[in-house]
Amino acid sequence: MAPSVNLPVLVFDGDCAFCTRSAEVAERWVRSGDGYAVAPWQHLDLAALGLTAAQCDAALTFVDAQGAVTSGADAVANALRCGRRPWRPLGVLLSAPAMRPVAAGIYRWIAANRHSLPGGTAACRLDQNQ
Repeated sequence: MAPSVNLPVLVFDGDCAFCTRSAEVAERWVRSGDGYAVAPWQHLDLAALGLTAAQCDAALTFVDAQGAVTSGADAVANALRCGRRPWRPLGVLLSAPAMRPVAAGIYRWIAANRHSLPGGTAACRLDQNQ
């Protein structure tokens, strides 16, 4: 049985080396104390969080304290907004209506190319048939 996790939580793909490294950076440099948990989706009770494996495999996911789910660039923005004080303005900026499409495009590019980014491996490649 998967361990329960307190909310909020940043959920990443633990099978992806690039994602794991990025989550470690978020946990060390961005996350504020007990601000939120950082955990691979493979180790969580997804049903309890209102998530599916397919959803978590497709994109980084953030579940806030009220249980609201965001994915992709919006998840990054929410994690930053709940992080240490210096990161919060960046999270707010990424959530601004004019920046959301830009942030989403950058997130999609990173997700599509995560296998070739520093720390990435062939196992990080997304299934192109999704």
